[in-house]
Amino acid sequence: MSSRRARHLLATTSVLTALTLGLTACGDGGGGSGQAAEDGRISVVASTNVWGSVVEAVGGDRVDVKSIVEDPSSDPHSYQASAEDAADVQDAQLLVYNGGGYDEFFEQLAGQNSGGEPVVAFEGEGHAHGEEHATEEHGDEHATEEHGEEHATEQGGEEHGHDHGEVNEHVWYDLHVVAEVADKVAARLGELDAEAKQTFTDNANAFKADLDELTQRIEKIGTDHPGTKVVATEPVAHYLLQTAGITDATPHDYAEAIENETDVPVAAQQQVTELVSGKQVQAVVNNSQTVTPVTEKLVRAAKDAGVPVVDVTETLPEGATDYIAWMSTQVDALAGALGQ
Repeated sequence: MSSRRARHLLATTSVLTALTLGLTACGDGGGGSGQAAEDGRISVVASTNVWGSVVEAVGGDRVDVKSIVEDPSSDPHSYQASAEDAADVQDAQLLVYNGGGYDEFFEQLAGQNSGGEPVVAFEGEGHAHGEEHATEEHGDEHATEEHGEEHATEQGGEEHGHDHGEVNEHVWYDLHVVAEVADKVAARLGELDAEAKQTFTDNANAFKADLDELTQRIEKIGTDHPGTKVVATEPVAHYLLQTAGITDATPHDYAEAIENETDVPVAAQQQVTELVSGKQVQAVVNNSQTVTPVTEKLVRAAKDAGVPVVDVTETLPEGATDYIAWMSTQVDALAGALGQ
């Protein structure tokens, strides 16, 4: 867990403790298997609307989904859970969250729910699919060329090449992981509503077919634009770029400082500015939900140099509920930027 995550966790621990103690005092004390929605649908609580949208795709009209973080201006890293959030999580029949330290507030609250095992997208310290997927999708030679030590050397050594693959919690940009979550959700919903088990399975399969089609479109970006390099204000879309075979040339020290909310070293700032102003990269991938003077400076430099800026987000935009449509929009934006 990065120091930014650690700071946010320390800041919210006392709040979460107070909330959970209050629920224990006023609850029935015995726990239960969660409560169905008033209309009989399965009650599901997700940490963010990204995972909520996946549940809705699988559960359809048989589920009642509440996403805790759905405001695009909210940061799950630092979200302050309310008593209402805690009550919703405690009463839900199924919980779905990201894990990996991304939505730590939710993991804390999930301990108060006795409705069975939650569905967690990121269950380990490292992302189990990083190297495996690179080999599976692109072959050993491609994995080495695009993602391994050779890439780091090409970009100027370890300091310059990105190494976010080992621990990158933004796994909703890894469509393999999203497909696995859909299967897990279908299985859990089938346990809660046996009559609709096949419906959940069919919905998950249809959703995964859409993911497969989207994956092919992402890979085609790399095929159409071989050797593409970008820099990113934050490694949110790391797995999207990896699937496309696009090189993230962001200096390590720059990315690490942004992630940890520390000052960017002068040398790293100069490196990234030169990459953009010298048009050594084909685009800047910008997390539009995390704006700082440093990232604004990079975006301005890109626009001044005529380098396209591709905005990505950590949650679905306001009013959006469809994961596939949201991700498709971002994939189209990346393809469009590189086609300029």
